[in-house]
Amino acid sequence: MKAIGKIALSIFLVCTVVVIACNTIVKVDASDKIYDAVTDIPHNRVALLLGTAPFTPAGAHNYYFDYRIEAAAQLFQAGKIEYILVSGDNHVKTYDEPTCMRDSLVAHGVPCERIVLDYAGFRTLDSVVRAKEIFGQDKFTIISQQFHNERALYLARHNGIDAVALNAKDVRRPSKWLKIHSREALARVKMFIDLAFGKQPHFLGNRIEIK
Repeated sequence: MKAIGKIALSIFLVCTVVVIACNTIVKVDASDKIYDAVTDIPHNRVALLLGTAPFTPAGAHNYYFDYRIEAAAQLFQAGKIEYILVSGDNHVKTYDEPTCMRDSLVAHGVPCERIVLDYAGFRTLDSVVRAKEIFGQDKFTIISQQFHNERALYLARHNGIDAVALNAKDVRRPSKWLKIHSREALARVKMFIDLAFGKQPHFLGNRIEIK
């Protein structure tokens, strides 16, 4: 039993070190490309707005959605971007992140013709890589919460994309914060595994020009 306990403890310590290392690498790598203020961020022609739904799976209001929309609208209205590429999940007819985000952006004053939808942004990796490979963008601004932006920026750099990011407001409820950030810590470990094995988006396809 003592031997089993030592093995279990060793595995736990190794996993903890791996999680801490992955998170530290991602955070440090993003530190000079991430902005909190619209006034400070440089201009890019296109912004990549990372998708989420207006409601949680439990049916509660999703404030991450609201805050990303507000950040994107402010960035557009400040003249720091000209187009918004909304990339989200639409794997079934009843779940459509891009359309919901487009409709909310329009309600916030962003012209519909300045919004481009990517319905195959199933994961952050898909959204970032497809922005380059399908929509022809190798330089853009990412919009999401800071924890998400940091991982997206690492993926962008790994794929030869010159990206910066604007941090949308985070959700400060303790229970929500702990759940989301714990999941993000593991997502960063998975990201390194995906990169090591050359993981690609679920779908690519024909190029779509952002005019």
